[in-house]
Amino acid sequence: MTDANAASFEAFLQGWMVRQRGYLDELLSAQQHHQELQDDDMRQLINRVLCHYGEYYEEKSRVAHHNILLVFSPPWFSSLERTFFWVGGFKPRMAFQVVNTALEDLSEEQKEGLSQLSQETKVKERALNDDLAKLHESVAAPPLVDLARSHGRECCSRSFMAEEGSVPSTFKATLENLVANADDLRTNTALKIVQILRPAQIVTFLVAVAELQTRIRSWGLDKDAQNGGQGRLKACKTSDFPACNQGVDVIRAFEGVDRF
Repeated sequence: MTDANAASFEAFLQGWMVRQRGYLDELLSAQQHHQELQDDDMRQLINRVLCHYGEYYEEKSRVAHHNILLVFSPPWFSSLERTFFWVGGFKPRMAFQVVNTALEDLSEEQKEGLSQLSQETKVKERALNDDLAKLHESVAAPPLVDLARSHGRECCSRSFMAEEGSVPSTFKATLENLVANADDLRTNTALKIVQILRPAQIVTFLVAVAELQTRIRSWGLDKDAQNGGQGRLKACKTSDFPACNQGVDVIRAFEGVDRF
């Protein structure tokens, strides 16, 4: 069952990434010609891109329901991608780093709104961290919680994944609820950021997000292949990344930032 779930989501992700690259091309075109476009035209594109991300989370939710262990250490992501993981996905406040790096025309009102939202998000992240810590401290918690505490950085071994059926259902339900809450925070944070920005700014924000995601994935898969598919990644610097416009600028912004 585990292998089937992993294969199914990996197939979905491959198609999703193809569509992601298509949307990135549209976003780049809109960014280049934003002065010629009406706000309504940009909003239509923005809505389609947001729906695209919604499809990802819907599919991820189905996988989590079948096997929550896969979500905490997804075999379909590279070791580099997993270094950005927090409770089964990216840390919500990473979105603010993208905004601050990609946008230089924020008004004072927008900066204030983003700062307040960032603080609110930080509080909610800490609450989820506390929930994860409580789960670890639970007497009934199996060794899997060590994987959860590392926020999915380490791959599950085949022997461990084979034990998934022996994990108590109450524990799996708690993990599933934790990931669902983290995903809600991720999506709600992004949507609230979008509400603060103007259409042209949203397009630039989405370009930076897509570039960051596609470049990290491409580079991470290449590095894993060079390492013989072992999923082990040596410490790297931003100078190791290929040129990728806004993407590498965002990666550079994360150096020294508390991501986990």
